[in-house]
Amino acid sequence: MRCGYNQPMSVMDEKRAELEQYEFMMGKSRGRLAVALDSLTDALTMVGQHGVYCQSARQPGKPAMDIQIVIKGITDAKELITSVMEELRQQKP
Repeated sequence: MRCGYNQPMSVMDEKRAELEQYEFMMGKSRGRLAVALDSLTDALTMVGQHGVYCQSARQPGKPAMDIQIVIKGITDAKELITSVMEELRQQKP
Protein backbone atom coordinates (compact mmCIF):
# COMPACT_ATOMS: atom_id res chain seq x y z
CA MET A 1 0.00 0.00 0.00
CA ARG A 2 1.35 3.42 -0.93
CA CYS A 3 1.14 6.37 1.43
CA GLY A 4 0.85 8.97 -1.30
CA TYR A 5 1.95 9.95 -4.76
CA ASN A 6 5.44 8.77 -5.60
CA GLN A 7 6.05 7.41 -2.09
CA PRO A 8 8.00 4.19 -1.61
CA MET A 9 6.17 1.04 -0.63
CA SER A 10 6.57 -0.19 2.94
CA VAL A 11 8.93 -3.14 3.33
CA MET A 12 6.09 -4.97 5.04
CA ASP A 13 3.98 -4.59 1.88
CA GLU A 14 6.81 -5.06 -0.59
CA LYS A 15 8.00 -8.33 0.96
CA ARG A 16 4.65 -9.58 2.24
CA ALA A 17 4.82 -13.03 0.59
CA GLU A 18 8.40 -13.61 1.67
CA LEU A 19 7.62 -12.46 5.23
CA GLU A 20 4.58 -14.74 5.46
CA GLN A 21 6.61 -17.72 4.27
CA TYR A 22 9.52 -17.20 6.67
CA GLU A 23 7.31 -16.22 9.62
CA PHE A 24 5.30 -19.42 9.12
CA MET A 25 8.47 -21.56 9.01
CA MET A 26 10.49 -19.83 11.73
CA GLY A 27 8.15 -17.70 13.81
CA LYS A 28 7.59 -13.97 13.59
CA SER A 29 10.93 -12.65 14.91
CA ARG A 30 13.23 -15.16 13.26
CA GLY A 31 11.23 -14.96 10.03
CA ARG A 32 11.62 -11.20 9.82
CA LEU A 33 15.32 -11.50 10.57
CA ALA A 34 15.61 -14.09 7.80
CA VAL A 35 14.02 -11.68 5.31
CA ALA A 36 16.40 -8.94 6.48
CA LEU A 37 19.30 -11.36 6.01
CA ASP A 38 18.13 -12.14 2.47
CA SER A 39 17.94 -8.41 1.69
CA LEU A 40 21.46 -7.88 2.99
CA THR A 41 22.70 -10.83 0.95
CA ASP A 42 21.15 -9.32 -2.18
CA ALA A 43 22.78 -5.95 -1.41
CA LEU A 44 26.12 -7.64 -0.78
CA THR A 45 25.89 -9.38 -4.14
CA MET A 46 25.15 -6.13 -5.97
CA VAL A 47 27.94 -4.23 -4.20
CA GLY A 48 30.33 -7.10 -4.89
CA GLN A 49 29.50 -6.99 -8.60
CA HIS A 50 30.06 -3.24 -8.60
CA GLY A 51 33.42 -3.80 -6.88
CA VAL A 52 34.60 -5.85 -9.86
CA TYR A 53 34.41 -2.72 -12.02
CA CYS A 54 35.58 -0.17 -9.44
CA GLN A 55 39.06 -1.35 -8.63
CA SER A 56 41.35 0.32 -6.11
CA ALA A 57 44.22 2.31 -7.62
CA ARG A 58 46.41 1.49 -4.59
CA GLN A 59 45.47 -2.17 -4.32
CA PRO A 60 45.06 -3.70 -7.79
CA GLY A 61 42.63 -6.60 -7.81
CA LYS A 62 40.66 -5.25 -4.83
CA PRO A 63 37.53 -3.11 -4.88
CA ALA A 64 37.81 0.62 -4.22
CA MET A 65 38.09 1.49 -0.51
CA ASP A 66 34.52 2.81 -0.21
CA ILE A 67 33.18 -0.44 -1.64
CA GLN A 68 35.36 -2.45 0.78
CA ILE A 69 33.86 -0.45 3.67
CA VAL A 70 30.28 -1.07 2.47
CA ILE A 71 31.00 -4.79 2.01
CA LYS A 72 32.42 -5.00 5.55
CA GLY A 73 29.41 -3.18 7.00
CA ILE A 74 26.93 -5.48 5.27
CA THR A 75 28.93 -8.59 6.21
CA ASP A 76 29.08 -7.46 9.86
CA ALA A 77 25.32 -6.81 9.89
CA LYS A 78 24.66 -10.28 8.47
CA GLU A 79 26.85 -11.81 11.19
CA LEU A 80 24.93 -9.97 13.92
CA ILE A 81 21.55 -11.00 12.50
CA THR A 82 22.70 -14.61 12.21
CA SER A 83 23.83 -14.60 15.86
CA VAL A 84 20.45 -13.23 17.01
CA MET A 85 18.61 -15.84 14.93
CA GLU A 86 20.69 -18.59 16.54
CA GLU A 87 19.97 -17.25 20.05
CA LEU A 88 16.25 -17.12 19.29
CA ARG A 89 16.36 -20.67 17.93
CA GLN A 90 18.02 -21.93 21.09
CA GLN A 91 15.48 -20.14 23.32
CA LYS A 92 12.59 -21.85 21.56
CA PRO A 93 10.84 -24.21 24.03
